[in-house]
Amino acid sequence: MNKYALPELSDNVFWVGIKDWNRRLFDSLIPLPQGTSYNAYLVKGTQKTALIDSVNPGFEKELKEKIEQLSELDDIDYVVMNHAEPDHSASIKYIMDLAPRSVFVATEKGAKMAALYFNIPQERMLIVKDGDVLNLGDKTLRFVEAPWLHWPETMFTFLVEDRILFTCDFFGAHTAFGFYDDEVDDIISLAKRYFGEIMMPFRKLAKKGLEKAKELDPLIVAPSHGPMYRNPDRIFKAHEAWTSGETKEKVIVLYVTMWNSTENMVKAMIETLLSEGIEVCVYNLTNADLGDIAKDLVDSRAIVLGTPTVLGGMHPFAIYASNVFKILRPPTKYAVALSSYGWGGGAINQLQKILDPSSMEIVGALEVNGPGREDDFNKVRELGMELAAKIKGE
Repeated sequence: MNKYALPELSDNVFWVGIKDWNRRLFDSLIPLPQGTSYNAYLVKGTQKTALIDSVNPGFEKELKEKIEQLSELDDIDYVVMNHAEPDHSASIKYIMDLAPRSVFVATEKGAKMAALYFNIPQERMLIVKDGDVLNLGDKTLRFVEAPWLHWPETMFTFLVEDRILFTCDFFGAHTAFGFYDDEVDDIISLAKRYFGEIMMPFRKLAKKGLEKAKELDPLIVAPSHGPMYRNPDRIFKAHEAWTSGETKEKVIVLYVTMWNSTENMVKAMIETLLSEGIEVCVYNLTNADLGDIAKDLVDSRAIVLGTPTVLGGMHPFAIYASNVFKILRPPTKYAVALSSYGWGGGAINQLQKILDPSSMEIVGALEVNGPGREDDFNKVRELGMELAAKIKGE
């Protein structure tokens, strides 16, 4: 059996998770340029032992070997599921079959999901609610309901004596690098990217989850993806801004072009915004990373969407980006739409229909026939000046 590196967070509290260095896509949607981790934790009390969360399908054997490096599987009394998504829970049944005395612990909604998806028998379940505790001897687990972070059954588990907070997906980051936050130079950027991809649509509930976490005053925050935080204030402070919807004097520009007409309009917009001192992040949708877009949506005050007309509507890449924008629900306040067409328009109308249900103010929409002339670019610049004034007026 391999001898694994298993960090000890505190006395008899161990990381037994998986580093998935080679994974490059999550949910068939989210790019993983640095891979990811599936963090599971073994807590050994003087009387009882608990496994908190498990790992992605395909890594069950490695999880078993890591646990066996520290404890007999028969000694596991509780298997805690903070969140039912398979990357954290699909291995629970495998472990419970090898630990026949173990009891499954989850919220009521979590228990229903575990029965449906993983065939956990009800007679081996312990359903907990907010404030319930489990005594492991010299260690106590307290459960904190945290619904919709980012599924309805989610909870946190707090190890009272050691002040370690296990938060599953909340406070996570997709990276396989480092065990602790101070070992990853760009951890806040990675966490921001993750927040934009996963938690931003649930921003209001994330704010409540953050307050619950801060009230517990943990020494260590241990999420299920990415490194553990030995300095919780660092990630708390970042989440205070992200969950409150704080934006900067910043514009994210998403565009696609076919014969450079739309791109030339976008360039005129970018130069105008830059001349007004506005931060601009630009993504050509033919080669953009969705995670980077999500990261910059977290604090952009405005968005510029550029698309040519294709067969009477938006370019397919622009449709995709617009729908991703809708589902992520960023705190963006202003929008501008730019389009060009050859023999027939229609993209602007389609784009406005997508954006209209949002609470954003559409500052302007401009559609140009052909490659664009100086008059057209002057209109783009005027629109850019108007957008900059809106952004600065906040």
